[in-house]
Amino acid sequence: MQTDEAVLPAKKTPPTYWLTRFVLLRLLGFVYAVAFLVLINQVLPLIGSHGLLPVGAFLENVRNYFKAPAAGVYHFPSLFWLGHSDGALLAAAWLGFVLSSVVLAGFANVPMLTALWLLYMSFVHVGQDWYGYGWETQLLETGFLGIFLCPLLDARPFPRCEPPRLVIGLFRWLIFRIMLGAGLIKIRGDTCWRDFTALYYHFETQPLPNALSRWFHFLPRFFLRAGVIFNYAAELIAPWFVFWPRLARHLAGVVIIAFQFTLILSGNLSFLNWVTIIPALACFDDSFWRKILPRALVRRAERAGAEAQPCRPMCMAGWAITILVVTLSVQPVLNLFSSEQIMNTSFDPFDLVNTYGAFGSVGRERSNVVFEGTDAAVPDDEADWKAYPYKGLPVDLSQRPPQVAPYQWHFDWQMWFAAMDSPQDYPWTLHLVWKLLHNDPVALGLFAGNPFPQHPPRYVRAVLYRYRFATPGNVAGHWWERDKLGLWLPPLSTDDPQLRQFLAHYGWLELSGSSK
Repeated sequence: MQTDEAVLPAKKTPPTYWLTRFVLLRLLGFVYAVAFLVLINQVLPLIGSHGLLPVGAFLENVRNYFKAPAAGVYHFPSLFWLGHSDGALLAAAWLGFVLSSVVLAGFANVPMLTALWLLYMSFVHVGQDWYGYGWETQLLETGFLGIFLCPLLDARPFPRCEPPRLVIGLFRWLIFRIMLGAGLIKIRGDTCWRDFTALYYHFETQPLPNALSRWFHFLPRFFLRAGVIFNYAAELIAPWFVFWPRLARHLAGVVIIAFQFTLILSGNLSFLNWVTIIPALACFDDSFWRKILPRALVRRAERAGAEAQPCRPMCMAGWAITILVVTLSVQPVLNLFSSEQIMNTSFDPFDLVNTYGAFGSVGRERSNVVFEGTDAAVPDDEADWKAYPYKGLPVDLSQRPPQVAPYQWHFDWQMWFAAMDSPQDYPWTLHLVWKLLHNDPVALGLFAGNPFPQHPPRYVRAVLYRYRFATPGNVAGHWWERDKLGLWLPPLSTDDPQLRQFLAHYGWLELSGSSK
């Protein structure tokens, strides 16, 4: 005879998130490490004392604009108000990289993650043109939530405090807004998304293609249209299931992450896709990770769960941050469902809850500005012009596009934007020309090479070209074809009075150290 217990349905165990926290924080440490490594290598040429947009001049302009120093600090919170020497910039970047590496290695607590968030926010808010990308504020919002995912001091991979479920829910709220915002901006922003032709152009015209981009570009049109449908599935459908029961949210997480990996394969979008994967990991609980992670790691998580102790401070912090995020989400949500939706915008000075989106419009043609120099006395088209090669953007037709991401070359990205506008919109390009006319080693470090290693050129100009992928297997073995569209900047020399006047207006003539 069966006992009563034998016929009772088995109790469903509530989901746990020990392994989810472990994986999520490791990936957060990885993205932070990449971001700080980029700063170590590029912060001085970009915003150093002799950079293209010196941080000292920026902070002085902010101070003058707001009149009151406290107002400037509030609108652009940054530790560099306390000091912004080249040594301070590099020291902060190295400190961030070291702390990131510790988190990547498996150790994280509140002070470490708070320090990472403060350091990176400090760079973003003084980074000017170079740090105006959506993934920078996305990393800040993600990193801020990460602070509340771990204990105050216990930095072990599996501490005694259980991961707070409210914070896991906030990560799901973040991925919901990221994906849905990206999907809505597309269908509102460009007809090529609505007629399923966006991928006819995207792989060729994206900022920095990689070696696989051309293969994607020449896929049959059927597959490219199917890719747009997959895009909609990941951005417009999957987000609605991230709060559902286990099976639905697991499937939603798989679709979102699979979509991010297709983007990783098809281009160089900095660490955008990697930082987007981080909150998507919150869709999975430990029942998912047990099937794919090493057994030894699973046992450690199970042991931590068995020994877990209540952590009242973490619980209270979870409620506090939830109330804060809900309050700050009002404007982003209104923007999300507005017909005038804007993307990649912050509504608070600390970038705690933001709006996101990418490729709301897709270019049909690829323009590229190429800087060229010559020693000729007459700088006409008959002169021997030598091009300055970028590290990522195409110049040489036979050069295969490199794999860069998750690393980012900020200068190349900004020149991709500049090619769609005029020099008046990017005045620092004239500062760059001045530096090239003096063979400035810091500025030259932004390029892949210097065509004038012995002495600076007499003239520098910038030419606008239209680039397109060459058909694979072409006789010349080229990756690119191009047509010259005209001059983006006319030939300029150190004797040009208008150039000198322009640089003096911005205070760059003295900063360059080459005013004589």
